[in-house]
Amino acid sequence: MSSEFTRREALALGVSAAAMAATGAAAQTSSSLIKVADVPTPVFEIEKGASLRMLRPVRFVQPDEDVFRANAARFTEKTGVTVKVDFVGWEDINQQTAVTSNSGAGPDIIIGFTDAPHIYADKLIELTEVADYLGKRYGNWMFLAEKYGKRYKSNAWIGLPFGASSGPLVYRKSIVHAAGFEKVPDDHAGFLDLCQKLQKAGKPAGFALGNAVGDGNGFANWILWSHNASLLDEEGNVIINSKETIAALNYLKQLYPTMIAGTPSWNDVSNNRAYSSQEISLTANGVSLYFSLKKDPATAAIAEDTEHQFLPTGLAKSSPMGGLTLNAMVFKHSQYPNAAKAFLQFMMEREQYEPWLNANSGYWAHPLTAYGDAAVWSGDPKVRIFKNTMANRYWTGYKGPISAASGAVNADYVLVQMCASVATDAATPEAAASEAERRAKRYFRR
Repeated sequence: MSSEFTRREALALGVSAAAMAATGAAAQTSSSLIKVADVPTPVFEIEKGASLRMLRPVRFVQPDEDVFRANAARFTEKTGVTVKVDFVGWEDINQQTAVTSNSGAGPDIIIGFTDAPHIYADKLIELTEVADYLGKRYGNWMFLAEKYGKRYKSNAWIGLPFGASSGPLVYRKSIVHAAGFEKVPDDHAGFLDLCQKLQKAGKPAGFALGNAVGDGNGFANWILWSHNASLLDEEGNVIINSKETIAALNYLKQLYPTMIAGTPSWNDVSNNRAYSSQEISLTANGVSLYFSLKKDPATAAIAEDTEHQFLPTGLAKSSPMGGLTLNAMVFKHSQYPNAAKAFLQFMMEREQYEPWLNANSGYWAHPLTAYGDAAVWSGDPKVRIFKNTMANRYWTGYKGPISAASGAVNADYVLVQMCASVATDAATPEAAASEAERRAKRYFRR
């Protein structure tokens, strides 16, 4: 998921010059197609002398950080509230969030991943007033935003989703065609057949089986969901040790030999490097891989030959893909909760959010339906597949409720390690599923 794209490419995709400049100036919205409703704006009385510190995951496309910082600076200009934003590595954000929660000190706001607010729910302030306003003003929240934003069986918002990144298939069209396929098959047998042919041609597939926040969890979830396996049932019971999971792991035993060597140690940038160096011809990734290829003259031909496609459906009802979600939370230890809420509201208003969304060029997809009309989605056709990421119907802990326990299972890579142990012959499918069940139930007993 690594690398950046250029100013010229971003502008070509509809990003305004003002949005791209890290000067604090917002993009003009006079030509915006974003429809907004006229609803009363909540007013938060900002505390005297307020200042804020925010922690969020590091950017994988440079304009994400540039425009985000510029928008934060505009909030300071408007309110006088100083906002310090620290960007940290993806593997570090969970650990630093845990330290903040346990110590009751540190950043006022953390933008964590996906279900993080559900792990720390008792340490957070509600964001319902902000979320309700934004939902009414910008055409309602999308499916995954509501799933990850609201506390289970409640209308109380404990997280405020900023957007999500998905990982559809990324592949070399010419190599797939040479293997005898017009596109990647949507069924398990056809997908395995393609991967076997790619391996024989010396251009194998590669999917992360290491402890990778996005790619590792994404691949493990796909293997399970595409076989109608899941961590939980609708009532929240752990059902990972099932015949569906055994079938998924047996399929993985067939698929793994077709992959390039080393995938059990891959992190979130490993597949980018392998694809860019033409060691693999098929993987799953966010849009940043495509743009990193497109910006470099040495790899522009690979970008031209690259296509995106939804992950194979297999036995599922729709492409079994979730969305790695940026999810903001405000901690109770903050001395300035009103300033924090006002800041989050400000950052998601059209004047700030639309330039940021466009600048990301599809890497983070919007959580509010109105932003589906943003310029980014009418630019490069290879980006459009990412538009409805937050409408995906699969989530962490599927099919059960999102909770601290389901979040901990995800953060501890229980499912990833189950898959890796089978792929490397360290365990049989039956033993791996049983061990995953034991580990998962330990969290649900707490």
